[in-house]
Amino acid sequence: MSNFKLHTPFPPAGDQPKAIGALAEGLKKGLRHQTLFGVTGSGKTFTIANVIAKYDKPTLVLAHNKTLAAQLAQEYREFFPGNAVHYFVSYYDYYQPEAYIAHSDTYIEKEAMINAEIDRLRHAATQALLTRKDVIIVASVSAIYGLGSPEEYEKVHVKIEKGGVEDRAALIRKLVTIYFERTNADLNPGQLRAIGNSLEFMPVNERAIYRITFDGDTIASLDHLDPVSRAKIAEPQSVFVFPAKHFVTNEEERLRAIEDIKLELAEQLAKFKREEKPLEAERLKRRTLHDLALIRELGYTSGIENYSRHFDGRKPGEPPYTLLSYFPKDFLTVIDESHVTVSQIGGMYAGDKSRKDSLVEYGFRLPSARDNRPLRFEEFEERTGQVIYTSATPGVYERGHSEQVVEQIIRPTGLIDPELTVRAVSETGEYKGQIADFINEAEIVIKRGGRALATTLTKQMAEDLSSFLREKGIKAEYLHSDVKTIDRIDILTNFRKGIFDILIGVNLLREGLDLPEVELVGILDADKEGFLRSETSLIQTIGRAARNVLGRVILYADAMTGSLDRAIGETNRRRTLQMAYNEKHNITPQTIKKEIHDIAASMRTEHQRTIDELLVLDTLAYKDDPAAFIKRKREEMAEAVEKLDFETAALIRDELYKLEGNGPKKKPRARKALSGS
Repeated sequence: MSNFKLHTPFPPAGDQPKAIGALAEGLKKGLRHQTLFGVTGSGKTFTIANVIAKYDKPTLVLAHNKTLAAQLAQEYREFFPGNAVHYFVSYYDYYQPEAYIAHSDTYIEKEAMINAEIDRLRHAATQALLTRKDVIIVASVSAIYGLGSPEEYEKVHVKIEKGGVEDRAALIRKLVTIYFERTNADLNPGQLRAIGNSLEFMPVNERAIYRITFDGDTIASLDHLDPVSRAKIAEPQSVFVFPAKHFVTNEEERLRAIEDIKLELAEQLAKFKREEKPLEAERLKRRTLHDLALIRELGYTSGIENYSRHFDGRKPGEPPYTLLSYFPKDFLTVIDESHVTVSQIGGMYAGDKSRKDSLVEYGFRLPSARDNRPLRFEEFEERTGQVIYTSATPGVYERGHSEQVVEQIIRPTGLIDPELTVRAVSETGEYKGQIADFINEAEIVIKRGGRALATTLTKQMAEDLSSFLREKGIKAEYLHSDVKTIDRIDILTNFRKGIFDILIGVNLLREGLDLPEVELVGILDADKEGFLRSETSLIQTIGRAARNVLGRVILYADAMTGSLDRAIGETNRRRTLQMAYNEKHNITPQTIKKEIHDIAASMRTEHQRTIDELLVLDTLAYKDDPAAFIKRKREEMAEAVEKLDFETAALIRDELYKLEGNGPKKKPRARKALSGS
């Protein structure tokens, strides 16, 4: 009996039954690589969900960006509501890696802003893999970056059992040992609080409080509480508590690692001496001895990940533990939008190595820092079993490695690939003509309740165009890689809801985004041959209009490029096949109906959700009279501070940050490195 229970209101249709059967049979035969060549809107995720249910093994779904991963996670949760579907992406809202630029003698310190909710979701994912069999993890390429040892992570968990004999102070020490922090304030994930004869803690993987009540040295009761209302949810008999951090090292291993780091430092200092590099030697000595002192006293230092090989006991050059290490030996890997994701996986190692080489060469880091790295592509392949690549435009790698390529061209909805129109850019200006034309076309679509997308070649142009549209009274927003993870998801959700009508982006508007409300796509500068206007990119962008029966695409171009010719030819081929199928089976095309979910909700803290609720209530008042509104809110904030109600004051402050479009911004700290470490 399958561990995965697929929930769906409709049976497979179109090319889906054939694709599901072929892929499932391929897995049964032991085929190592397969490709699902499925057009946009043909239901590739639904097909893969059916395959997962038949294969019945833990599954890793890899996506090339966080936004697409969040969308996929939501879809798989809908297909498998009773199973463990988790989201695993980088937990940084902002990340500037440590670097040294030799030609200007500039050292840039590492700067990072961690999103606590995404960290919680990462823990939920790894804990599910260690405790369940019915697990689907939807991840970005963060999955190939270093993570703590699963053996150590699992080994040091604490089991709390109702009726068990346990000293209260000893239990507190156990939780502190696995990186829980004590607090007297409200609990956050990874914190504990002692009150009278009870102990409360919030696991790092869920938003819930567990209260343990002691009767002497016996656990008299164990309650599962709602973190806000404190209402009792359940009375479990036992609970397993995992560490609050993925990197777990016991005292013995820590002392061994310190000695290993000292030995490596001595070897590298001797090397610098032979090479007559006194500045580099002094810099490295000061940095490393400072870090060792903190590790010895506190168990932690900023940049401790650079010593991970010593703590893990790995040999030089050995790959790190990653999310893949938490999976059982036999699992399925699905690489979504593989034409992008495969190359992204392959490119991570080289970029990281180049940066680390410079840090090591100039004495900022020990050579072992190079082993805190993403997996090489061949290491990734060694750690995955059977793989299914999915894409509307499979790349050379997938086609060359796949033992079976399964086509899914026919859409169950009968939807036809969008009608394409090529329009020459007006000679009155490089951008004036195409933008004016796009605005005219978009306004027609907006009047009947549809949405429009525009793709540009640069982030700056996306921002400028959205500002230009807003000045003209058109509700528009931009989306690109500098926008924070949760904000990207909010933008897409609000776009679907109709809070704004036009979305402008660069390459984030291509692969995988499911936006059935889109009736018009405008591809600006479509004849500028290159990565963003290649055949693959054009086909993917065209696909954003393939989920709506009124979908159409305007390609603004003065000349026909090879990429344009091939993209138009492939789109017309697919249109012909679908129209023939519709005529044969008497199918009338229908726009995809898809519920609008707030897929960012699970990534927000209670504080953030409260701010969002306040924004809904106060936005109109702010727009009516911004100056008066801000003055009143600042007075309320001051009153809250006078009453020592800092929580309310913080809520008002952050609401004002959002309304005014500003707030704390992180900038990398750079300095001349000649005289300092």
